[in-house]
Amino acid sequence: MNIGIIGCGTMGSGIAQVAATAGHQVVVYDLNEKALKKSVEKLSLILNRLLEKGRINEDKKENILNNINYSNSIADFNEADLVIEAIVENLDIKRKVFSELETIVSEKCIIATNTSSLSIASLAACLSRPSRFIGIHFFNPAPLMKLVEVIPAIQTDEEILNQTMEMIASWGKTVVKAKDTPGFIVNKVARPFYGEALRIYEEGLSDFATIDHAMRSIGGFRMGPFELMDFIGNDVNYTVSETVFTAFYYDARYKPSFTQKRLMEAGYFGRKSGQGYYKYTDESSIPEPSQDQGLKERIFQRILFMLINEAADTLHMQIANAQDIDLAMTNGVNYPKGLLLWADQLGINKCVNALDDLFDEYHEERYRCSPILRKLAKEGKSFF
Repeated sequence: MNIGIIGCGTMGSGIAQVAATAGHQVVVYDLNEKALKKSVEKLSLILNRLLEKGRINEDKKENILNNINYSNSIADFNEADLVIEAIVENLDIKRKVFSELETIVSEKCIIATNTSSLSIASLAACLSRPSRFIGIHFFNPAPLMKLVEVIPAIQTDEEILNQTMEMIASWGKTVVKAKDTPGFIVNKVARPFYGEALRIYEEGLSDFATIDHAMRSIGGFRMGPFELMDFIGNDVNYTVSETVFTAFYYDARYKPSFTQKRLMEAGYFGRKSGQGYYKYTDESSIPEPSQDQGLKERIFQRILFMLINEAADTLHMQIANAQDIDLAMTNGVNYPKGLLLWADQLGINKCVNALDDLFDEYHEERYRCSPILRKLAKEGKSFF
């Protein structure tokens, strides 16, 4: 099967590597010649490192390299069976590219977008045959991250969905199906990990280091929320928060933080700029967390219950099934366990009571308990 990739940035190059490793012939298209050259050089470096570590042998390295061709002509997609777009998150630019692409590829070619935030239906609508359009959302870095969210538009043919999920699974990926809603699964469910941590800080209840330490030491998360935002980039993370907030008609659960907005405006993007919530010019400048275990337990529980509530509401809104929600969070953002399984283990009643306590304290819609949690508690049932 022939695979086309539009865009040779980090994500496009990563997806090309995944497809080529799976044995497909791949064409990577980009108008920028310098970017194409950089992508070739970067792939060679990556494969050499894998060779040195014994992850691949020389034959595999050569096969991967030989499976990828680079082009500055979109006409080279004329034999593609699947084309995945991975360019700038701009609706108009993507639509223009897809409209041109449709005049080149065969009628059987599946056309896909790697968007993390835009409506799949709105992108599909620019095509004369939107039934063959679908969302295939990889996570960065694509060769390492197991999760891929597959998102059919309301126009997508069922057979296209099935073919796509089977193909991506054959590439060794963990595939989950998500409804075409803002943030899909991962970027929606993960919002409280950042938003509630920022809220705790803004209320003066704790500092960045203590909140991070609470989530690592008690929750078992690999990184705390502020470490992770600095790693992702405050500009990127804030934009996702703002996009989800707007797309959900300004639902208070997704309200962005002024703290993060000001850091972004100041150019404090995190590790890539040398400063974010922490300064990275001198690692010793990162403050020590509080030793108050009771405080850290309260921080952890508050953020966890908000995450569980968001996962539960994602199920309630039928964005994805329970298994896929938990798979998405453990494979997409490396959570220590699935949030719905976590809720079962803690007890659904305990989750409901904790959320009701928060709502009683703040009387804000962001703390409203998902109906499905309340229903399960009333019936004495669990998610699994």
